[in-house]
Amino acid sequence: MLKKTLALALLGGLAGCAGNNLVVADVGSFHVGGRTVTLSGLPEKEIVYSPGAPVVKVNPNGDYAVEALYARYTLLASPKARYPLMLWHGGGLAGTTFETKPDGKPGWESYFLRAGYNVYVNDAVERGRASWARYPEIFKGEPFFRPKKEAWELFRIGETGGYASNPSARKSIAGTQFPIEYFDQFAKQAIPRWSTNDAATQAAYDAYVEKVCPCVIVVHSQGGNFAFNSALKYPDKVKALVAVETSGSPDPDTFDYAKVKSVPMLWLWGDNLDKAPWPAVFARQEKFRTLLVKAGGIGDRIALPELGVRGNTHMLMMDRNSDQVAELIDRWLTRQGVKR
Repeated sequence: MLKKTLALALLGGLAGCAGNNLVVADVGSFHVGGRTVTLSGLPEKEIVYSPGAPVVKVNPNGDYAVEALYARYTLLASPKARYPLMLWHGGGLAGTTFETKPDGKPGWESYFLRAGYNVYVNDAVERGRASWARYPEIFKGEPFFRPKKEAWELFRIGETGGYASNPSARKSIAGTQFPIEYFDQFAKQAIPRWSTNDAATQAAYDAYVEKVCPCVIVVHSQGGNFAFNSALKYPDKVKALVAVETSGSPDPDTFDYAKVKSVPMLWLWGDNLDKAPWPAVFARQEKFRTLLVKAGGIGDRIALPELGVRGNTHMLMMDRNSDQVAELIDRWLTRQGVKR
């Protein structure tokens, strides 16, 4: 860690934050988890590394470091929260989900730092700076990619059938909180993903929790499954879990809720959940939440339309009112005793 304190002046104030100065004690990053895989029997190839460079023979056989998770942290000089806050992204995305928003405004990483939390942002196995591995030798199968149309519809930004290559011809959902003029900027964040790496991803997330926690986890979409499983394995380390529009979770009928009774959990939802496939996703999560409460745990829910807050998408942390949504999370965490 850095030994000196860095004073970073950031523009703009956020709800619940005093002044514009954010005093940071340390900024850094690390990789955690993963394993070594040894490959043999692969053919050598001749390649040119860069224009003008000589042809070299490359031998792909040998040891590879694979399936690690990448994390970046910002630690405050005087945090208000008792535990660091970890931001876990969803499928086909990376830690950029929580950094600067597509419209250029501060994201949840900035918000929660200003609210007094030490913040960790990660790229899970196979994503971003966690990097890929060879397939099918290591990753089994090939990556798949999300077209813009899928994100436009699935994330409840636009109407079904409302995507067009020409931005001016797109049909958004009436009253959407997502800044649709920046949708193409958001689409640049899309990252290939695999359907065969869940075990490796879970192992890396567990190693991450082992290294950093006790902590609070705020998880989005597909990442929910990994967060619930890590809470199950480390209920003493996960002090609270916020599931933001989570689409993934363990089987509600077989999950051991008794082990996580001490982990307060919050489910957070946006608007327009009547659009497929969200009714089924919501029903599964409600069953999970209800069974947790029945087992004696804390399983709260914030459905923004029930509060009169309309138009939020699956990408709550990028919507125009993202600060308002983050403030609800902060207040809930405060009630759970996370802040001093």
